Amino acid sequence: MSIPIAEAKAKLSELVRRAEAGEEIVLTRYGKIAARLVPPATAEHLPRIGALKGKIRIADDLTNSALNWTTTTNDGHVRQSVTSHW
Repeated sequence: MSIPIAEAKAKLSELVRRAEAGEEIVLTRYGKIAARLVPPATAEHLPRIGALKGKIRIADDLTNSALNWTTTTNDGHVRQSVTSHW
């Protein structure tokens, strides 16, 4: 839907309701696109099962006096930390 800004001022509540329902509203000024009123972004949830696959590695020998953990951050950096004695 396309609507002039002057008209949109009087119908803002209705336009927001329509955008919330999934419609994109184009606001125009002198016949040119000035802005868009778009539906809110949906939050994407990580799947619970398998979400961390390949990102966490646990040492093969957990009987050591210290645990070594290696993780990969979102930007690809590898972090290693040592947990002190049990």
